[in-house]
Amino acid sequence: MCRNIKPLFHFEPGATDEEIHAAALQFVRKISGINRPSRANEATFNQAVDEITRISAQLLNELESSAPLKNRQEEELRAKERSARRFGATPR
Repeated sequence: MCRNIKPLFHFEPGATDEEIHAAALQFVRKISGINRPSRANEATFNQAVDEITRISAQLLNELESSAPLKNRQEEELRAKERSARRFGATPR
């Protein structure tokens, strides 16, 4: 599950709130072992997602780099090429 969390720092355009929230949700699901919380745990689960979203957004806003910004489309294409080399061509 966590291997699906994509790096969000240093891209143009920057990470959206939805991307940060999705990464936080995946993280909480992974460490809790819960995909969908019960009613008893729902408030705590959602609070954890909200706090990790907030902290992650703060982290992304405060990190610095002197390297040029990465292009999302180019990085996505590179990832697909790596995947094709590793696993072979995927059927369409």
